Amino acid sequence: MAIKIFKPTSPGRRGMSGSTFEEITRTRPERALLRPIRKLAGRNNQGRVTVRHRGGGHKRQYRVVDFRRDKLGVPGRVASIEYDPNRSARIALIVYADGEKRYIVAPLGLQVGQQVLSGPEAEVRTGNALPLKNIPLGTVVHNVELQPGRGGQLARSAGVGAQLMAKEGEYALLRLPSGELRRVPLVCMATIGQVAGWGGDRPGVGGPWIPIRIRMAAAKAGLRSACPGRRRRGANRLWATRLARTSAPRSSSCAAASSDGGMTYVAISKEGAVRSAETVEEDRGDEPRRQKAGDQDLVARFDRLPADGRPYHRRA
Repeated sequence: MAIKIFKPTSPGRRGMSGSTFEEITRTRPERALLRPIRKLAGRNNQGRVTVRHRGGGHKRQYRVVDFRRDKLGVPGRVASIEYDPNRSARIALIVYADGEKRYIVAPLGLQVGQQVLSGPEAEVRTGNALPLKNIPLGTVVHNVELQPGRGGQLARSAGVGAQLMAKEGEYALLRLPSGELRRVPLVCMATIGQVAGWGGDRPGVGGPWIPIRIRMAAAKAGLRSACPGRRRRGANRLWATRLARTSAPRSSSCAAASSDGGMTYVAISKEGAVRSAETVEEDRGDEPRRQKAGDQDLVARFDRLPADGRPYHRRA
């Protein structure tokens, strides 16, 4: 697939690239293969936010993709190449000889009208699914199973492909796009070819890899730039609560009232006695401040005493 480079008509467009979508042959998905996606927006069953920066986005429908390729021995024809909003790769609609329709991950070079087949007797050709024991060494595969019958789990993203390096006993040695070598049972299924999608070709697999570049954060402070994948929030939002300092009680049988930044606090002792006539000095900077501690309206708010009998500070 091709990558389009935008003209630098604005600072946000400079250096930005995108997909041409020229390989897409159908815009409306197969209705029978759609499933609803319920968005939770990071909430749990009680409606509380358990994962931050979730929510919003365009409404999507899930496309049921056949990762198992268990339609063995039944030939199928590629009806269309479609866009899937839930993955970076493209998907292909396959119409089998018995009339069943399924989506598969579209490999690079798969054309509309091409025939695909799954099973040990299938030909080693792009789009066909075979066990690893029937695939020759050096072949690039994708949608590789880790356990027989579980479905493909490796090399499913756009532009990736795993190369079959060796066969040792009951295992095959695959080189993944990251360079990791992994052993997979020979009876596991894999699809021939490299995944098609926005990434072009991966290095070492089919050619130079060209990624999609979104606008730079320094150029435009907007959507998909500063924090991709995170919901934007106000810059001046206060996340922490300011803590006020109060002086400790002078004795275990008194309560002292003090003020800090417009917030008044009261310290209630074990006995709950209040020194109404005395004053408490509090050092704030260079000069001490004196404040009366026996106002009746202030004491009336704290008629309940602590159960454990320890003095503590409460906001008036």
